[in-house]
Amino acid sequence: MIVKTLPPSSRPIQEDSRNGTNRRGDELDVIDVVPEDGTSSLVVRSPKLLAAQKVRTTAQPETLYDPVSIAAHYQNKKVQVLRRIFSVLGPTLSFAFGLWSDSKRGIVVKNDRRRATQLRVLLTQLGPAYIKIGQALSTRPDLVPPVYLEELTKLQDQLPPFPNEIAYQFIKEELGAPPEEVYAELSAQPIAAASLGQVYKGKLKTGEEVAVKVQRPDLREGITIDLYILRNLAAWVQKKVKRVRSDLVGILDELGDRIFEEMDYIHEGENAERFFELYGHIKDIYVPKIYWEYTNRRVLTMEWINGTKLTQTEEISAQGIDARYLIEVGVQCSLRQLLEHGFFHADPHPGNLLATTDGKLAYLDFGMMSEIKPPQRYGLIEAIVHVVNRDFEGLAKDYVKLDFLSPETDLTPIIPAFARVFADAQGASVAELNIKSITDELSALMYEYPFRVPPYYALIIRSLVTLEGIAIYIDPNFKVLSEAYPYVSKRLLTDPAPQLRASLQDLLFKDNRFRWNRLENLLKNARNSQDYDFNLVLNQGIEFLSSERGAFIRDKLVDESVNGLDALGKNVLHNFTSLLRERVGLTAVNKTPAATVEQQQTLEHIKHILGILRETRGFDPVQLASQIAQLLVNSDVQRLGQQIANRFTQKAVARLIRQLLAS
Repeated sequence: MIVKTLPPSSRPIQEDSRNGTNRRGDELDVIDVVPEDGTSSLVVRSPKLLAAQKVRTTAQPETLYDPVSIAAHYQNKKVQVLRRIFSVLGPTLSFAFGLWSDSKRGIVVKNDRRRATQLRVLLTQLGPAYIKIGQALSTRPDLVPPVYLEELTKLQDQLPPFPNEIAYQFIKEELGAPPEEVYAELSAQPIAAASLGQVYKGKLKTGEEVAVKVQRPDLREGITIDLYILRNLAAWVQKKVKRVRSDLVGILDELGDRIFEEMDYIHEGENAERFFELYGHIKDIYVPKIYWEYTNRRVLTMEWINGTKLTQTEEISAQGIDARYLIEVGVQCSLRQLLEHGFFHADPHPGNLLATTDGKLAYLDFGMMSEIKPPQRYGLIEAIVHVVNRDFEGLAKDYVKLDFLSPETDLTPIIPAFARVFADAQGASVAELNIKSITDELSALMYEYPFRVPPYYALIIRSLVTLEGIAIYIDPNFKVLSEAYPYVSKRLLTDPAPQLRASLQDLLFKDNRFRWNRLENLLKNARNSQDYDFNLVLNQGIEFLSSERGAFIRDKLVDESVNGLDALGKNVLHNFTSLLRERVGLTAVNKTPAATVEQQQTLEHIKHILGILRETRGFDPVQLASQIAQLLVNSDVQRLGQQIANRFTQKAVARLIRQLLAS
């Protein structure tokens, strides 16, 4: 029989996309059991387990980050705060002095494994907030020397574990029964220990292998005091250092929100399900299942994944799996997270990304997630288009839309500054740059001009830079932007959103002239996108061109199409008259001039585009003929055809009149 798990009581009735059944969140006292014959029945769970599960029905204020309440809590605990400050400053300054002393004695610090180990131990002792800093650095081979990188990587899942007795007590408190009653098997020791919890391998009484994550003790107290200290430091810097215009307090509050959410495993389980619903359909992406009847605030039970870290390239290659391909899959998934649905994984370090034995990319740990609002998502796409298009005036306006610049900012000096930032890309593809280099260049600008960093941006950069760090580790020549542009091209061609249609217009037209090379580039890149649908592009393109919103592009395309037809007609007539004069000998026939250079170029572009379309996945001449037949009876398409025919006729008549007057 199959036992279906139930979500928390806070979840509405919804269809389980994994098995096609309805799940109700307000019935905590039953689980739905489906025998092999397909009929379902309800059975009651253990009373002990149910008693603990009912904690879900009430809100847990301590799971929410509230900087005002935290400040009030520590307001009268100055001794405790000072003790924490000195406990951080003391070992940190001691370590920094050791590095300085080594360098003075001629020791190559970046190759010193002893100091690298000390740094790892220091961050571990300082607690979860500092461990997360180390985890972020562990993905940057372009910033951190190899010896330090190797040590910092251990912070991802090789931290010192806490005693089993405490973990077992948490399981009993959260699930209402001791581990031996809840699970059929549980590993004697944790198989991984991270910043916020440790993981055991287990087996349910129904036979499924699971990962059981148990939260560290006294976690909240240790994190809140660090956030309180850092928030006060950020406020002081923001007030005293005039060059800092970014909302440092807002950025820290955003991070605090995410960390507090990460400490609530019910919230993490809900994140995992939402992530599966949005991205589980992407080719070679795998999202583990959550077992809700064995999950609560400090204990999470999820499907066990047999896999290898992406950075263990030799082990992955030995299994016949292409690690670089999986990074490409991860980049495509990240693009959809950031630019399509806005719900993104903000902590994609190597411990959270595994290559499964069947060659898929599995995402783990859904505690630190964040969201981007639609205006910001479209603003990011527009910014990418303007960078590629070298439209730095448009890019400066994008930064206003994205809240990096206030609306009253004078953009005049900023536009040439952007041109300088991307000067290395002049004459080459912007995709050859990496995110880190662009971020560093832009960071320098933020001190010179009145930029501010909006809170949402910090987690986006953390996510992208972390992913790029893994990619560079696997392949030093990997360019995330190069992998991203096919997806952006596909969105520009298929997304009906007004913002992206305006971006498409900006991309295709300059000084009122149509730029065929841009369209060629878009079509070439878009066909490399995994989910590019030629038929969808055709249908949406026709629909857009025949609508009022597409009037500008339609009119220009009609003109270009007429030029192409005119050039074709001129060439045919030129060849025919040349044949009559030179082969037949009819010298009385005047040789008709061929198409102009400009017209010939237009004709060549049209030929290239037709060639690109023929080579695009999904192009089927038979199906295309059927579609064209259907389109021909469409009134909008007929109107478009009439426009082209009328313009072409007008042009032909005007040329005839000119020739008659000239003769």
